[in-house]
Amino acid sequence: MKVKGKHIILSFVLLVTGFILALSYEITSERSSPLQPGIERQWELEDELRNQVIMEQTTNRKLQEDLRLFQAQVRDLESNLASMDEEKEVKAQNLLEDIERLRKIVGQVEVEGPGIEIALEDADYMPDGANPNDYIVHEFHIQRVVHELFVAGAEAVAINGYRISHQSYIQCTGPVIRVDGNTSSAPFLITGIGDPDHLESALTLPGGVQYQLVNDEITVRIQKKNMITLDPYLSERG
Repeated sequence: MKVKGKHIILSFVLLVTGFILALSYEITSERSSPLQPGIERQWELEDELRNQVIMEQTTNRKLQEDLRLFQAQVRDLESNLASMDEEKEVKAQNLLEDIERLRKIVGQVEVEGPGIEIALEDADYMPDGANPNDYIVHEFHIQRVVHELFVAGAEAVAINGYRISHQSYIQCTGPVIRVDGNTSSAPFLITGIGDPDHLESALTLPGGVQYQLVNDEITVRIQKKNMITLDPYLSERG
């Protein structure tokens, strides 16, 4: 059979058509097939990172709001402090002075200043047959002096160098006394820091402490001092 030109053209058209159909099928198959594992994992990571970014942004906004709130509170406090009037400053200063005075009274700090010393000694003379206990210094004699000094405004008081407070205990044991567990013997030197004239006047009032001690046959000597230093309560003595 003789091959004609139109047969060649027809064969070429059929070949091209087959090629196009095959190519179209390949493209359609690629589009309809599942995503490759690598690409799918990459998208998952991107979604995860995107969610983390969103969470971080939310947290940052919350922290910024808290910071603005705290800054506003600080500004309010600074404004209140700046507006403190003179009366409040005076009250604050008085409070600090009261605290310092109380610290001195309870013996927490060393105290120095003018004051007074009171020496108490046993009687110089004891009649024959008399009871010796009636002529020596007892704890209640010392307690009278200490109490009067505190009432008169003494900032600090010590007995034979031992600093005492309002809660200290004084115990008599024969010829000696114990001050908060520390043993002292006569003569007993009671030291008080404060206005020397005022403290002396409180002790020497008619019928007062000095009169009562002398009436109990106790020798009393009072001396004003320009400077006295007392260690803190229960501190070790040198």
